[in-house]
Amino acid sequence: MIAVGVTVNGADHDLEPGTTVQDMLTQLGLPEKGIAVAVDGIVLPRSRWGEDVGRGWTIEVLTAVQGG
Repeated sequence: MIAVGVTVNGADHDLEPGTTVQDMLTQLGLPEKGIAVAVDGIVLPRSRWGEDVGRGWTIEVLTAVQGG
């Protein structure tokens, strides 16, 4: 099987085919709460985190920050 190459927060990663967004977060040790996931600049709703990661995606995992 050919790995699925993606960029996450500026770093390149090779994932197994069939890896979901949720799986990717777990594998990379990223938090699952208090974050937003953007794919190619568009926020991916949490309801779609069960979908497979696509080859060549540029993913940003953004942490919610409280301001004041």
